[in-house]
Amino acid sequence: MPDMMGNNLVADEDSFTLRVVNSVSEVEASAWDALGAVSAGEPGNPFSRHAFLLALEESGCVGRKAGWLPQHLVLEGPGTAPLAVAAAYVKSHSQGEYVFDHGWADAFQRAGGRYYPKLQISAPFTPATGPRLLVGQGPGAEVRRLALCEGIKTFVEQTGVSSAHATFLTDPDLAAMEASDFLHRTDQQFHFRNRGYATYEDFLATLASRKRKGLRKERAQALAEGIEIEWLTGPSLTTEAWDAFFAFYMDTGSRKWGRPYLNRRFFDLIGERMGESILLVMARRGGRYIAGALNFIGPDTLYGRYWGCVEEHPFLHFEVCYHQAIDYAIRHKLSLVEAGAQGEHKLARGYEPVTTHSAHYIAHPGLRRAIEDHLEHERAYVEQAQEALSEHTPFRKGDRQQEQD
Repeated sequence: MPDMMGNNLVADEDSFTLRVVNSVSEVEASAWDALGAVSAGEPGNPFSRHAFLLALEESGCVGRKAGWLPQHLVLEGPGTAPLAVAAAYVKSHSQGEYVFDHGWADAFQRAGGRYYPKLQISAPFTPATGPRLLVGQGPGAEVRRLALCEGIKTFVEQTGVSSAHATFLTDPDLAAMEASDFLHRTDQQFHFRNRGYATYEDFLATLASRKRKGLRKERAQALAEGIEIEWLTGPSLTTEAWDAFFAFYMDTGSRKWGRPYLNRRFFDLIGERMGESILLVMARRGGRYIAGALNFIGPDTLYGRYWGCVEEHPFLHFEVCYHQAIDYAIRHKLSLVEAGAQGEHKLARGYEPVTTHSAHYIAHPGLRRAIEDHLEHERAYVEQAQEALSEHTPFRKGDRQQEQD
C-alpha cells in the first residue's frame, strides 16, 4: 500500500503545500478541531473530531493490518498552523464504507486493471453526513477547500492509487469536488426532522390517526416485559454499561458483517475523551442490561450508529434505536436524527427519505467514462425512489402538502 508519510505533494500559486501524515497525532488536536468547528469554541461533527479519529488509530481499528492505512492530508502555508486537513486512508478493500463500489472494482479487474489500493476520504465505518474537508471559517475557506481537492488528485497521480472517494458529503464539499472533476454519486437514507416539536406527543400529533395509534401501541409493547430505558452520557458511561454494550455490538456485528470493525478499547477511548458527545440508550430488565444503541451527539444532529441485544422482545429494536432517538432530539432541541444506513422500516416511524452524496475521482479514463455513465442512471433512479417513498410517510397529508407549498 502506498505510504506518502511526511511528503509534500503539491504547491500552488498561493504557496500552499500539502503534507501527508500517517496519524492524526501529528497534528495538534486543538488545531485540527478548530478547522472542523461550526463556530469558535463549538465542537464540530463528532466523526471529524481529532479524538474520534485518534481513538480509531490507537485501538488498531484502522491501520495497515486493517486495510485502512492513515494518510491524512494537511494543507500548509507560510505559518505553522495547518490551513486545512482531511482524514484520508489508503484502502486495500471496500469494507466499512457503506457506499458500495465492489462492482466497479470487479469490472476494472476483469478488464485487466487494478482497483486497489484506493484513497478513501471519510470517517471510517460511519455512514453519517459530515465535513470531509476541514477548512475553518471565514475568508479563504473556499480557496482552501479547492486546494485540498487538487491535492487529493495529486496524491492519486503521484502514488498510483486507482481513485479517490469522499463519502457522505456536505453541500460545500460536494460543490468543491464537482468543480474539481470528481464524479457525483447519490444514495438514500432515512432521517428524522425536528420541526420545532416541544414534546414527542407534539410529533405524534402531526401523524395520521392510524399511524399515531400504531406507534403508541408499538412503544407500549416494547416495554411491556418490565423493561426500563436509560440514557447514559458523559460520566454515566460506566464500565458496566460499555461491557454490556460491547457484547451487544459483537453479537450483531458478527451476524451482519462476519467480523465487527471495532474493538473494546475503541469504546473505552471515546468514552474517556468525548463522552459528552456520546449517548448510550440502554434497556434494562430484571436488573441487567439486555439491549442498547450507541449514538453520537453533534451540534444539531443525533447520529444513531450501533445496536445489539441479548434478549429478543417485540419492537424493542424500534424503541431503543428510533423512538428514543426522536425523544432525545426533541428534548435537547436537536434538528435532526440520522439513523444510519438503509432501512425502509424507519419510514413508518417518522423518518423521511433524504439523499446522501459522495464524490469520486477516477484516474483511468476508460473506467471513469463507464462509471460516469452508470452514475447518471443511478442518480435518476435514486431521485425517483425518493419521490415514491415520500408519498408513504406517516404524516397527515394536509400538513405535508402545506409544508411543501
